[in-house]
Amino acid sequence: MSAFVRLSPTQIAGAVNSGQTTALAVIENTIARLAAYDSHQPQAWISRADPAALRAAARAVDARIAAGEHLPLAGVPYAAKDNIDVAGMETTAACPAFAYRPERSATVIEKLEAAGAICVGKTNLDQFATGLVGTRSPYGIPRNVYNRDYVSGGSSSGSAVATAAGLVGFALGTDTAGSGRVPAAFNHLVGLKPSKGRWSTRGLVPACRTLDCITVFADRLEDAALVDSVLAGFDAEDAFSRPLADVPIRGRRIGVPARAQRQFFGDVEAECLYDRALAALARGCELVEIDIDPLLEAAQLLYGGPWVAERTAAVAALLESNPLAIDPVVREVIAPGGTMLATELWNGIYRLADLARGAEAMWGEVDALAFPTTGTTYRVAELLEAPVALNSNLGRYTNFVNLLDMAAVAVPAGARGNGTGFGITLVGPAHSDKGLIALAGDYLASAGLPPLPPLDLGDRMDTVKLAVVGAHLEDMPLHWQLTSRGATFVGAFTTAPNYRLYAMADSVPPKPALVHSETGAAIALEVYELDMASFGSFVTEVPPPLAIGTVQLADGSSVKGFVAEPRALTGAEDITHLGGWRAYIASR
Repeated sequence: MSAFVRLSPTQIAGAVNSGQTTALAVIENTIARLAAYDSHQPQAWISRADPAALRAAARAVDARIAAGEHLPLAGVPYAAKDNIDVAGMETTAACPAFAYRPERSATVIEKLEAAGAICVGKTNLDQFATGLVGTRSPYGIPRNVYNRDYVSGGSSSGSAVATAAGLVGFALGTDTAGSGRVPAAFNHLVGLKPSKGRWSTRGLVPACRTLDCITVFADRLEDAALVDSVLAGFDAEDAFSRPLADVPIRGRRIGVPARAQRQFFGDVEAECLYDRALAALARGCELVEIDIDPLLEAAQLLYGGPWVAERTAAVAALLESNPLAIDPVVREVIAPGGTMLATELWNGIYRLADLARGAEAMWGEVDALAFPTTGTTYRVAELLEAPVALNSNLGRYTNFVNLLDMAAVAVPAGARGNGTGFGITLVGPAHSDKGLIALAGDYLASAGLPPLPPLDLGDRMDTVKLAVVGAHLEDMPLHWQLTSRGATFVGAFTTAPNYRLYAMADSVPPKPALVHSETGAAIALEVYELDMASFGSFVTEVPPPLAIGTVQLADGSSVKGFVAEPRALTGAEDITHLGGWRAYIASR
């Protein structure tokens, strides 16, 4: 097995059980993979098992095989999100002040070890599993495996990275608002979020204890199903565990958002990929457009309603004794729950019950849902500048699922030009897990997805110089669109003396139009340098009648820069005589 080729638990366990290889050989390969990837993203991990301990665990598995046992996960290396207890390793929930060393592993860990799997370490996460982004951890920011300018998704960030990079056969995550699905989409993975209570949550640091699910990331659907077969089952030690049930998906009527309700936040590629995914589904299913407003209203209750108080309850002692130990964004999200009234809680419960009854009726019209896992993705820099608003965008299609007691499986649905993954999530009623897995398998067989893009294992060196003349200048309203992309300031220059500058009419924020003219003048501008992917994404956000063309500088060189269509001059004011946008703004 070569480094960074994804691992299949099904294949590993089959080879170990049959004697084709040994658990020790698998672990030696895993140790080498971990060391190789540490130079790229060590921040995927919070802690790891000592190599000697891993080898000892592998030898123990080999001894069990030699004694005649058949282990469903024999020798499979896996990772656990660091809000799940693993005996002998600290549990931090990405907060050093909260850390403790459990004497006993979580039920899911005990089951995995009994099945022959070997835990290689604890993965990074958005602190206290609060976020869908992966940027809220003092242990660093795990980044998308295919383009490290972009977020990995969260809160199960490190688990997705470890799986997508081929470091482990699978990884456990958790899911309250979508944390087991969003990272799967961004990193071209399968993310199985079982029905609430199907997998035990004993030994899990709660986010919202009544909603939390432990999840799995895997490369292939059959591998996620294998992990489910090991972990599913009632646990009397978990107050929220439920007896196993099997609700079949009887038909092939698939609910999709009405077109007017589909929100992609300007991500044209995601919209196109979703349409392609629906076309693949339609080959074997009937697509039914539904009104998703009730689902969106339920989603708003998670962070805009009393369930925030449940997050507060999970860390109340630390919030009171040492609030500065909590990530500022996480603290901003959970602190308001401490002042919520019981009346707010009960009114929220009543409203959710009404919405849940509507969801029950929905299952009479459709058999499953097929939503975008997310409408878009973001760069790390963008999330750091607008952490709450952009995080909320990522939860549009995920936040309602646990509140309304549904099962879900996220599967890949293609790649953007920048390498990041787009995915769809199939959603069904509680206990429809097996039916959803089967439906997902049919979709993947029909979709015929292209091979995965290459991993991002090095710095991209190709760059573009971009001239800006107005609202993107330093200290101007849209300058953040450059800084969020890591743009580097090259210098202040002027154009060749054959341009005219106009203040466009009714532009918000005010913006100029730069037009080539033989009777023009030299216009002041600033030049920035961006990598190719960042430049491409910037161009897609330029609104008409502006465009990106080529601008000649006073020294005779050319750079990319803002130009304007003729219609931009309708009602515009000629401000060429001022020599630049800053002078115009000052004159106002």
